[in-house]
Amino acid sequence: MTRVALLGRPVAESLSPRMQNAAFAAAGLDWEYSALEVDPGDLAGVVRSIRESWAGANVTIPHKQAVVELCDEAEGESVNTLVLRDGRVLGFNTDVEIVAGIAARQVCLIGAGGAAKALLPGLAGEVRVFTRSGEWPPDAGGCDLIVNATPVRDELLVEPSAEQTVVDLAYYPDGRPTALAAAARAAGCEVVDGLEALVRQGTKSFELWTGIEAPVAAMQAAVGLDT
Repeated sequence: MTRVALLGRPVAESLSPRMQNAAFAAAGLDWEYSALEVDPGDLAGVVRSIRESWAGANVTIPHKQAVVELCDEAEGESVNTLVLRDGRVLGFNTDVEIVAGIAARQVCLIGAGGAAKALLPGLAGEVRVFTRSGEWPPDAGGCDLIVNATPVRDELLVEPSAEQTVVDLAYYPDGRPTALAAAARAAGCEVVDGLEALVRQGTKSFELWTGIEAPVAAMQAAVGLDT
């Protein structure tokens, strides 16, 4: 059996194992995806331990930037997908797929961690970054795209309006909408919620690991999205 993992903390609520295992089954692959709780101090050791015998990994909070230094090759300052090949660790940013093709003149980006840095290469237009340690609260006035790149689910960090597109990386495992996704839909916005974002980046990760086209419908169904 070929193994893939999710490295992060916390990972107990992640739907990535459900989604990727459904994808492997749909593709007829004898692969297994598991979630590993990894403390920051243990990250280097875990990557060393899997580099020879595993096919790859996803990397999530809080390791997306730290893991770059552990890669033999990496794209950008933030990595969410590792491909382990011939003892080498190759780092990729599939998070950028979440915002690929979304046109915008001005972007309200909430957050400045690994997730936010991963999205930056794919964001069109002028980007205004808001963080609690910097400019706060978020101001989406004049922006046509709002992106929540934080784990915040139950607090409405900014009030969306009808002419805006909203991308929210946060999600509840049971499928209920976050405060931002709910407000955006009520306002008539075009919305990419956390579940759709998960599928968009996960599709690219699957293809990098396996070299075959991802079974997108199976991945969407696994996380409760209509296909």
